[in-house]
Amino acid sequence: MPELPEVETVRLGLARLLPRKVIAGVESSSPRSFPNAQTDVDRFLVGASIVSVRRRAKILIIDLDSGYSLVIHLKMTGQLVFWGKERFGAGHPNDSLVGDLPDKSTRVTITFQDGSRLFFNDQRKFGWVRLLPTIELDNLEFISKLGPEPLEPEFTNKVFRERLKRRSKSSIKAVLLDQTVLAGVGNIYADESLWAAKIHPKMLAGEISANKLDLLHTELLAVLNMSLAKGGSSSRNYVNAEGKKGSYMDFARVYRREGQPCKRCGRDLVKIRVAGRGTHICLACQKEPK
Repeated sequence: MPELPEVETVRLGLARLLPRKVIAGVESSSPRSFPNAQTDVDRFLVGASIVSVRRRAKILIIDLDSGYSLVIHLKMTGQLVFWGKERFGAGHPNDSLVGDLPDKSTRVTITFQDGSRLFFNDQRKFGWVRLLPTIELDNLEFISKLGPEPLEPEFTNKVFRERLKRRSKSSIKAVLLDQTVLAGVGNIYADESLWAAKIHPKMLAGEISANKLDLLHTELLAVLNMSLAKGGSSSRNYVNAEGKKGSYMDFARVYRREGQPCKRCGRDLVKIRVAGRGTHICLACQKEPK
């Protein structure tokens, strides 16, 4: 599933491409992917102008001047790809991971008055695009329960330690993945930051020293910012708003490197299971709790 850096990369691209575009029409091949009443689509989506594009955790929000917003969750295999009208029939660049669109994975196509289009592709149909009143978004359960954003200035090491106290008896890996504790972090960046801080993912959050938690806070922010700078992690389906891949996986220190030498000590990395997820660690650098 795309995590904070991937979704933020898509947001940055869409925030540059979409504002002030007017929606001329929308087509959907999957009610599951686009679960909206046609009357709402006709009244609040078609003819509306895009005001802004924002993100909350792993969720994208496209605000419209109609007082409604498109709320989009990419889930595991979702993609949002924008094509200007000049792209149609022109093939695709060498660094693009998508071919001609729409294709068999395209679930929603939004066409703008200038002829450009926004495609929502999703092979597994777990993602969705919902049209909702903007004023109600903060009250939606899946948004209201989210924890703080790691890349906001207010997310200090003190806030980080306080949030972890909510699940002091859970493994630190499980806590990092808990979106009600911390928004946007998933498997990739949990593994990467824990390796960087030399913390075993099975350690109970409440048993980690304040100094170690401060180090984890620092390393988590560092890895998120680095991935954002590299355009995210294109290990599978993720692409940015123009269909191009991110390069963070070329710089990953532990994620999906099992069997390869640790970049710090040289011992072979291993993959174990923690909090129900495949977890990549160095057994020498990240000592297992007794």
